[in-house]
Amino acid sequence: MRTAIAVTCVLLLGAAARAQQPSPDAAACERLATTLKLANTTATSVHAVAAGHFMPPAAEGAATTRSQYAGLPAFCRVQLTIKPSADSDITSEVWLPQSGWNGKFQQVGNGAWAGSIQYGALAEALQRGYAAASTDAGHTGTDASFALGHPEKLIDFGYRAVHETAVQGKGTVTSFYGMAPRLSYFNGCSGGGRMAFQEAQRFPADFDAILAGAPGYDRVNQSVQMLMNAKATLDNPASMIPASKYPVIHRAALDACDAADGLKDGLISDPLNCHFDPTVLTCKGADAAACLTSPQVEAARKIYTGVKNPKTGAEIFPGLEPGSELVWGGPAGGPVPLAVGGDLFKFVVFQDPNWDFRKFDLARDYDAVHTIDNLGLSPTSPDLKAFVGRGGKLLIYQGWGDQNVAPRSTVHYYSKVIDALGRKQVDDSVRLFFAPGMAHCGGGEGPNVFDALTSLEQWREQGKAPTRIIASHLTNGKVDRTRPLCPYPQAAKYKGTGSIDQADNFTCAQP
Repeated sequence: MRTAIAVTCVLLLGAAARAQQPSPDAAACERLATTLKLANTTATSVHAVAAGHFMPPAAEGAATTRSQYAGLPAFCRVQLTIKPSADSDITSEVWLPQSGWNGKFQQVGNGAWAGSIQYGALAEALQRGYAAASTDAGHTGTDASFALGHPEKLIDFGYRAVHETAVQGKGTVTSFYGMAPRLSYFNGCSGGGRMAFQEAQRFPADFDAILAGAPGYDRVNQSVQMLMNAKATLDNPASMIPASKYPVIHRAALDACDAADGLKDGLISDPLNCHFDPTVLTCKGADAAACLTSPQVEAARKIYTGVKNPKTGAEIFPGLEPGSELVWGGPAGGPVPLAVGGDLFKFVVFQDPNWDFRKFDLARDYDAVHTIDNLGLSPTSPDLKAFVGRGGKLLIYQGWGDQNVAPRSTVHYYSKVIDALGRKQVDDSVRLFFAPGMAHCGGGEGPNVFDALTSLEQWREQGKAPTRIIASHLTNGKVDRTRPLCPYPQAAKYKGTGSIDQADNFTCAQP
């Protein structure tokens, strides 16, 4: 009974706090066009959007479900152009709810090379009562051609656009409501996870809490691994693994490691201790659908192993984990490497739009790659003392079956943060959650739908550190499995009774 009363009190207090926030009308939004004054920033458009009337630009609307915007409340839409350098052209948007503002600010991240406003993520933030912001990171388009001959634009992409959007976005909030947001959150996955790490490391005062999914933080070395994954299957036609064989490799990996956690459930919960060797699939004779040729075995082994410096033997970037095989089409299916990695070589390292990835030689060219491996693109510093020292909370999540960002790289970063801050400080301020069977930022065979933002809010605002996050798996829109995600290095352990598809029958424990 006490728990129910406490929850009710929290909800009532939250509702009361929201009700006390200012609620500017449409006219106040229009006035903002003339009253908004921000450094190096121009408000290119300010207008009120009636409830349910927002439609994204045609290109974005064609790629998303327009119905997701139908339930949006009335808001003030502010479009900004930010120019912190002579060659900068950063486009950002700030959405300000006209009523029901929760008093908080949320900035959302971008994937890959960014290049567009993230309308879907803005809509989700707005529906939760946030004033929200998004940026194109200083350019338009999905590739890295913007960087060719434009070092300032590369800096904007690397970290400056996100920081400037945070500063000018919160300034816009203050101008509209007459008060600053009481708390600021950042929420991003993949490239957005890289942005999240930049903020925590470089600008610790921008955000009070940060949600970083599948963080592609080691951008340069990750691009090397992406390139080598593609070369493993594309350099020699005999090495190409057809998509029809991905399930064959996946089944063999499950046979080797699924039951290692004591439960055979179609998921590998501890892939770091899975020692699967694809050699077991070697064809006994001619190539066949249920086996791998010797060149294909070698290609698979390279994908699992990752990349080592041929001169020193040091690891450049880890490989993908057993359990990821069903989504190898992106990293290894060709016909060219993933643009998120390959474009780095074309437009930044070698500055040649016609560069042929097949000419890349790791032993010869890695030194050239390493010359651009800096904190501007790759926020690898484990020093989060300034961020956590002011009460900041960082919640990291990732799927063990991630095909784009090797999960082991995230483990490496988390371990370095422990070394830098100490275990107690990390437990108080930084937590990492892995989802078995989840692919990059979602999808996959395992439970992959969960609300990590609420857990982060409760941690930052109520002091309730997340000890488990309930995730669901859906088939045809219907939940068919739930499972707790546990703070690393813990994993979900079956209690021994009840359905293996219900989260209540699992506890978080050391593997």
